[in-house]
Order: sequence, then structure tokens, then C-alpha cells
Amino acid sequence: MGMIINALRGMYVCVPRNMVQAVGMYNTLLQSNDPALMIECLNGYRLKEKLPANLLAYTVPLGIPEIVKQGDDITLVSYGSTLRIVMEAAESLQKTGISCEVIDVQTLLPFDIHHSLVESLKKTSRILFIDEDVPGGAAAYMFNKVMEEQKGYKYLDIAPRTLTAKAHRPGYGSDGDYFAKPNTEDVTRVVKEMMAE
Repeated sequence: MGMIINALRGMYVCVPRNMVQAVGMYNTLLQSNDPALMIECLNGYRLKEKLPANLLAYTVPLGIPEIVKQGDDITLVSYGSTLRIVMEAAESLQKTGISCEVIDVQTLLPFDIHHSLVESLKKTSRILFIDEDVPGGAAAYMFNKVMEEQKGYKYLDIAPRTLTAKAHRPGYGSDGDYFAKPNTEDVTRVVKEMMAE
């Protein structure tokens, strides 16, 4: 993903978390003449979703992250199929008294045009970027955008962190994904470490 977002400037790069979001992005893109790349997550095809009544008219604004879950203690930023894992971890952490704000960036190009991630960071003072890309990929890109361009460092109580896949290709099958990419336990562990600082 890191190579895509750094090589395809001038194009939209959409990263929907499920197929309803993908349809909304396709509908938005069909209203313009701009080129785009849609990264459809394979795990998104396996999720059961509630379809909107206006599926053919449903649109998703590009460059505007969606707050999927409100929270007060830490901001968790992700996209695509990783968001399902992040939501599972946030629900688990809620039971232990840790309130996570979960944000789906939805598009990497353009990225957070209204700086809503910084607004969340002002509230929580902690931020974790989660991504199934290799280290230095999209998580590093999001980190750079929020910390440097949006001056998010001003609102931190502790060091921001990234949680990415291991620095190698995943093994074949679901087990390969589980051990090579971030999983619910990894997210929960890192959040607890950050909350203990």
C-alpha cells in the first residue's frame, strides 16, 4: 500500500472496510471524472452487512474519515479489512474500562481533508495507527500526515505508535494472515501498553 500511495499521486485511493462502503465510494466516483483506485478487501466479501434502502444513490464522501465508534481514552486509526479487527479489540477493551475512539480513514488519497483525526486526538491525547501493510507503508503515511502536516504532536500525552504487519510476506491461508498481520490480541496488547504509560 505504501508504494501505491506514493506512486499514484493525482488519483483517488479508496480503502473501504466493507462492500456497502465500496458501493458508496463507487457511486461517488461515478459522479466525477477523476481517476481512482479502489482497494477492495477480500475479507469484506465475507462480512454480513445491512444494506441501505437507497443502495444505488448511497454515496461516501472522499477524504473525510468516519468515526465508527466514539471514545475518550485513545484514538485508533485504520482502514479496510483491518477495521473489523480494531472494532473487536475496542469492544473487548470497553469491558475493561478503556474507551477507544475508532476512526476509518476511508481514503488514503485524499487523506483527512478536514483534519478530523487531530480533533479526535485533542480529546484522547493518545493515538495508534493500525494497518495490515508492512512497516513503513500506509501506517507511516497516516502517521506523517497527522503528526507533521496536521501538527498532531501538540496534543499528545504519550508517544504515538503504529501497529503493522510483520516485515515479510504472510504465509499461505488464514493462519498466515493471523500470525503475520495485526490481530485482535495485538491491538488489545498495544492499547493496554499505551494506557499504562
